[in-house]
Amino acid sequence: MLVLFETPAGFALFKVLDEGKLSKVEDLWKEFASPDQARRVVELKAFNKFENTSDALSAATLLIDSKPSKGLRKFLQKHCDGETLAVADSKLGNAIKEKLKIDCVHNSAVMELMRGLRNQLTELMTGLGAQDLAPMSLGLSHSLSRYKLKFSPEKVDTMIIQAIGLLDDLDKELNTYAMRVREWYGWHFPELSKIVADNIQYANVVKLMGNRANAANLDFSAVLSDDAVEAELKEAAVISMGTEVSDIDLLNIRELCDQVLALSEYRGQLYDYLKSRMNTIAPNLTALVGELVGARLIAHGGSLMNLAKQPGSTIQILGAEKALFRALKTKHSTPKYGLIYHASLIGQAAPKNKGKISRSLAAKTALAIRYDALADGEDNSIGLESRIKLETRLKVLEGKELKASAGSTKGKPKIEMYEKDRKKGAGTLITPAKTYNPASDLVLPEATPKKSEVASKKRKHEEVEAAPPAKPADEATEEDREQEEKPKKKKKSKDVEESPAVDADSGEKKKKKKNKEAEEVPADGEKKKKKKSKEQDATMETDESSKKDKKKKKKRAEE
Repeated sequence: MLVLFETPAGFALFKVLDEGKLSKVEDLWKEFASPDQARRVVELKAFNKFENTSDALSAATLLIDSKPSKGLRKFLQKHCDGETLAVADSKLGNAIKEKLKIDCVHNSAVMELMRGLRNQLTELMTGLGAQDLAPMSLGLSHSLSRYKLKFSPEKVDTMIIQAIGLLDDLDKELNTYAMRVREWYGWHFPELSKIVADNIQYANVVKLMGNRANAANLDFSAVLSDDAVEAELKEAAVISMGTEVSDIDLLNIRELCDQVLALSEYRGQLYDYLKSRMNTIAPNLTALVGELVGARLIAHGGSLMNLAKQPGSTIQILGAEKALFRALKTKHSTPKYGLIYHASLIGQAAPKNKGKISRSLAAKTALAIRYDALADGEDNSIGLESRIKLETRLKVLEGKELKASAGSTKGKPKIEMYEKDRKKGAGTLITPAKTYNPASDLVLPEATPKKSEVASKKRKHEEVEAAPPAKPADEATEEDREQEEKPKKKKKSKDVEESPAVDADSGEKKKKKKNKEAEEVPADGEKKKKKKSKEQDATMETDESSKKDKKKKKKRAEE
């Protein structure tokens, strides 16, 4: 049996001299108590030395992944024909068995054997002392640690922080210099500021033209892209109201224009450098928010790793700290975005949707930053996928806001528009839209009295007309009236004596009737009043006729 042992200097193969001792696992460590005892158990058969540190690092990283390196495969094929190989890693043994067809063993006895070999390694291997093995192991451990941490100068984000800071400073200086050129040359040719709006074009025109008198003889096609602007410039130069300047003044103005153009050219180079570094260090962040916004986020956070530790809510308002603390102090609404506001996705959104998109973009940006800082891959697939999702969400918010918000999982009812004449999924109507038809309008007739009311009124009128005239005084006498009134008085007295309690009940009934009559419709009350007034008129007429009869009788009696 052979034993494969890995060291910082290379791979060693030990031959087991007495395999019977491996059966006693508990007492195996006693066989390695001294170098002489260890030599009786194992013996060095072969050693494969690493050529340099990179070779040792590549072999060690493959062993961590349980894969044999190319040098190890050649070494084992040369020395392990027909032998059983004891390995410390079972996965490595399976890989060796599959590729090299060598039987491998891994058990508790092998682990104890490895422990004993590690204890007496310097004594069993000639030419390898402890003073040499210690620095080798230290250097290999450092190299391995760097490899595991993926430390690379390509991933240093300090350059991005410095580049974006310099880019902002250049923008400020460039703007200051350009404004100085406009103000200085404006004394000589003030109309040029309105004709040429771009600062770089303005500096090129001033550098080429010099004195405005030279404008008529110059060709500005290399500087100005529009022929109409060139014609306007030449016309304005002829009738300009500016003052005359000397050649020394024009020389200094031209030198200042050279500075503006040089700064502009260097700014372009710096932007290209920043773009390449951002695509290398943070490709997913760049795909989501762009090079400038991503670089400013990294610079504001201090580093890419510090930014990866921040949640999405912090990234959303990063750069708006003053507004945040002022809002918290005054108990007003907190800001919705900071540096992330300048991202193209938020710029495309409507004002009412900027808050929603900034919150979604900040969450996706946090994931992209963590992937860029900690993941092994260097592609921008996550950033591109997140950007596509955000663009679709923006389209939903802009175009179909009602359908997106209604019917969510929070139990809100689903709002749907009902249109019976529209097919599902179709944009056109099945039947044409109905128009207004004025012929179908109905006019209400004038209010006419009901037939029953008219009939009742006619009956009353006929009854009044058909009423018999008053009888003559000869047919009725006073005595007959007195005799008719007497039995009525007797009946009333009998009723009062017989039932006083009934009168009380009847009184209550009368009160109830009065209350009911008071609650009736006022129209009915008016009808009753009319009836009473007519009856009173009829009685008054009969009384007057009776009085006249009495007077006639008295006259006759006196005669």
